[in-house]
Amino acid sequence: MDKSELRSDIIEKLQSLSAAERNDIEQLLAENLLTSEIWKQSSVIGITISHGFEWNTKLIIEKAWENGKQICAPKCLPKERKMDFYRINSYDQLEVVYYNLQEPKPRETEKITKHHIDLLVVPGLLFDKQGYRIGFGGGYYDRFLTDFTNKKLSLAANMQVVDKIPAASFDIPVDDVITESGFLRQGGL
Repeated sequence: MDKSELRSDIIEKLQSLSAAERNDIEQLLAENLLTSEIWKQSSVIGITISHGFEWNTKLIIEKAWENGKQICAPKCLPKERKMDFYRINSYDQLEVVYYNLQEPKPRETEKITKHHIDLLVVPGLLFDKQGYRIGFGGGYYDRFLTDFTNKKLSLAANMQVVDKIPAASFDIPVDDVITESGFLRQGGL
């Protein structure tokens, strides 16, 4: 299967989960992240505002705020095909943009340079054991990761992990993937 077929296949599987199955997985993903050493060591976390069938990130964001951590969310710049991250302190600093995504309002938030982000939670649909991923097809994270040097991980259900993903020379793997079973590489970063 090529990337678009793999993408379609996993989206169908994710959309077929019951609300209870989805909730159980989301609780375990959040627990595994929030109890990890990398979470404890990170002060500034870059993370998307989930929507649709994506794993809910609101519990993670709210726990970060409770723990005094800074949350940065991405703002996509479609004309430039890149994204910038902005620190948000509340959901009121978000606006709904194309595809119903919630992104920071740049005039009400502070832009954070990538080297200030300690931990980047990278979204994706499918992952392999080396940390390569198939994302949503826009390439925004691929471009952002080219010179990102801090920790990067992804949240995924066990069903989203395969042995090998067709990776191109420019693809950059995440350091680890957290599933409902724990860290994929078992290193816990």
